[in-house]
Amino acid sequence: MSYLTSDPNQTENIDTFIRPPYFFISGFIDIPHMEYYYVFLCFVFIISLVGNIFVMMVIYMDSSLHSPKYIAVFNLAFVDVCGSTALVPKLLDTFLFSRQLISYNQCLASLFFIFLFLNMQSFNLTILSYDRLVAICCPLRYHMMVTHRSMFQLTGAAWGFAVFLVLLAVSLITRLSFCRSLVINSYFCDHGPLFRLAAPCSDVVPNRVMAYLISIVLFSPMVFIISSYICITHALFTITLPQDRVRALKTCTSHLILVAIFYLPINFTYFLYSIIPTNARIINLSLTSVLPPMLNPIIYVLKTEEFKESAKKLLGKRGAQRAVVPNQST
Repeated sequence: MSYLTSDPNQTENIDTFIRPPYFFISGFIDIPHMEYYYVFLCFVFIISLVGNIFVMMVIYMDSSLHSPKYIAVFNLAFVDVCGSTALVPKLLDTFLFSRQLISYNQCLASLFFIFLFLNMQSFNLTILSYDRLVAICCPLRYHMMVTHRSMFQLTGAAWGFAVFLVLLAVSLITRLSFCRSLVINSYFCDHGPLFRLAAPCSDVVPNRVMAYLISIVLFSPMVFIISSYICITHALFTITLPQDRVRALKTCTSHLILVAIFYLPINFTYFLYSIIPTNARIINLSLTSVLPPMLNPIIYVLKTEEFKESAKKLLGKRGAQRAVVPNQST
């Protein structure tokens, strides 16, 4: 669909800014039977919604989980629900039903929410890393440093910074003129493929700088996480009793798995961007967008003993209540 170009008679010209009425999302190119992949994404989306809503319900209903750490866990589940909802339903509507045209305003709105929740996933993993760092390296000061107030402040600051950053990126898009191709070579209104369409007609240097800044902001938390686990590893070697060392290590495994699931595919794609075929890049990034939200609640249920006990207790109460109601009616 590379023949789709901006028509001056159909564009909105505001002070020489040419804004097309729509863009075309190209998605995958010449891959047969892709409808099965989209059906798979639909099932992943449903599992993600059910799992993360269950995590939020357990945390909300069990007062023993009303600790500072679970503020970040709740926020991570909330972001996973919002991020999946911002991406997957529109992706399925676009490609399963061949509605690949998207209006200018809808494109910018989609870009804003997808990148907002993507950055918040990264920030949430950083906050959880800070929690583990203080718990293992400074256990005596943990309850002084990790409080409800400090966690709310960290979470609020992360939201504020993410909104400001992504809003700035979107506002820089609005200054561009799209006078040629309208085909976005991605599976959603991606920031890079979108602003590059305006390169023949506008100065996109601020947008390139913004793209680098977003990448730095997205990956700099990974540097903090790696540094924190270097400190945690050093602290673990100072623990004399092996059973205490294993117990401390178990508290980190679920977080490490989440970090690996989120960062490794993104790193692989962006560092090898120039040599990865477009279809492989889109498949990798789309899986990176939908699999972590699905796996996060599963990992916390299976790997975190504290949460697993709370979930069992909640489900046990529900089962007991259902058993009592029929007995009373008889």
